[in-house]
Amino acid sequence: SNLIQEKLVIFVCSTSGQGDPPDNMKLFWRFILRKNLPVNSLSQLSYAMLGLGDSAYQKFNFVAKKLYKRLQQLGADNLLPVALADDQHDLGPDAVIYPWLDSLWKKVLNIYPLPPGREIISSSIRPPSRYTATFLDNTAPHPDLDNYRIGNHSNTAPGQSNPFYAKMTSNERVTSHDHFQDVRLIRFDISNSNISYSPGDVVVIMPQNSLETVTEFINHMKLQDDNFFHIQQQDLDIELPGMLPQPCSVQYLVQHYLDINSVPRRSFFELLSYFADNELEKEKLEEFCTAEGQEELYTYCNRVRRSILEVLQDFPHTSANIPFEFLFDLIPVLQPRSFSIASSQKMYPDEIHVLMAVVTYKTKMFKPRLGVCSTWLAGMSPGTTVPLWVKKGTIAFPTDPACPVVMVGPGTGCAPFRSFIQERTVAGTGGNTLYFGCRNKDNDYYCQDEWTALVDKGLLNLVTAFSRDQDDKIYVQHKILESKLMLWNILENGGWFYVAGNAKRMPDDVKDAVKQVIMDCGSKSEDEAEQYIHKLEQCRRYQAETWS
Repeated sequence: SNLIQEKLVIFVCSTSGQGDPPDNMKLFWRFILRKNLPVNSLSQLSYAMLGLGDSAYQKFNFVAKKLYKRLQQLGADNLLPVALADDQHDLGPDAVIYPWLDSLWKKVLNIYPLPPGREIISSSIRPPSRYTATFLDNTAPHPDLDNYRIGNHSNTAPGQSNPFYAKMTSNERVTSHDHFQDVRLIRFDISNSNISYSPGDVVVIMPQNSLETVTEFINHMKLQDDNFFHIQQQDLDIELPGMLPQPCSVQYLVQHYLDINSVPRRSFFELLSYFADNELEKEKLEEFCTAEGQEELYTYCNRVRRSILEVLQDFPHTSANIPFEFLFDLIPVLQPRSFSIASSQKMYPDEIHVLMAVVTYKTKMFKPRLGVCSTWLAGMSPGTTVPLWVKKGTIAFPTDPACPVVMVGPGTGCAPFRSFIQERTVAGTGGNTLYFGCRNKDNDYYCQDEWTALVDKGLLNLVTAFSRDQDDKIYVQHKILESKLMLWNILENGGWFYVAGNAKRMPDDVKDAVKQVIMDCGSKSEDEAEQYIHKLEQCRRYQAETWS
């Protein structure tokens, strides 16, 4: 409602789920899309729009595009064309953000010139750190952080600032031991947690860095793991991190807070260059910060997924000069990871199940790349606790038990469907069709016994695609075409259609197969089939949950 008084606003917005606004934007989104807002209500406003997206998803930067147009409809003046940053670009979002920023500041300085006697701070001047840090005397009493827990653990539902520490009750490998991919079905006990969830919801887990990389980082930076420090605000607009205890130990900071295993962005090298006094290192860092040096930065960093820790090890003279408080500016915060919940609370009232592939892959780097969260969870023994909370997912299932539902879930994409199938079958509800795909029947056929038991009871129609068990690769989209009459009858009789899994090609291939089914069985043209799917999407009878 204050937007009507603003003269200049810069919008930076991401897109979540299937073209949905992020959680912190939902109120504003509902407000700005209201049909009764006058057409000229924002005629006093100039604005610029930066979208943060990932082109592996079908609704790439949907929110930024829609908001950009909506502000135009309300009479606002756009300073620049909408900028659509893409995580899939070789250089990540930076490829769009940096040129956009250059253009933006030129425009802004035209509208608001600097007052006489003021000038832009030179880029050669190092910005101040966001916090100051004071180390405590080693003789002073220190808190025991081994059992430190974030939040106040009140009776409110757990969230990021107040996670529930759930006990892991089992950690089962569901792929054969000679299979290249390690996939886990992990169960957590959520008794007395105040957590409730529905099929399609997501569990969010706060991970830790591996002890190996934590020790490497602490040793390289010549820090003491058991040293304690306090941090204070430098800028009243930048709050202290609520996740950190005060005082905090170096060990806790590196293990729980700093994302030392992430691939650094260009801004990391810009700040790092201020600490370089070695000529060779300084020259290389400054080159990485230029437009001309971006190809070399990509080759050095992004292509091989080199981590922040490894970069610091490559620049020993520079990293030796980094003041401790600047670690908070250089290194991003370790982010929570989201997983589709793979269980139903009606079947397992005090449990949450996660079906998770352990991320590991090779690049030209000597050490294989490991997923921080999946490696940490896979190495855990039952009995240990994990901070977690639940949030609404992007897919919603029908509540009417008479609705037939088709689910396409290759690999770990079957996780949200396991939740929904359990929810329906525990009440004896049928009408469930699952297309499940994997490589081999004997190696990675997750939940096989569970599915076949439901088939025997007449509660599940199961269609499987084992892509490597024969010479020709057979995927779920091929099975959709093979069973086209069945699928067409379900769609024509009010059925709901879902797809979940990897966002690379599978969701598009599945959609193409569904389109072909509609053309073949419904005697429709390609345009008519696309319209048919569009109508299903509009009334949420065709939904996708994909990840890259």
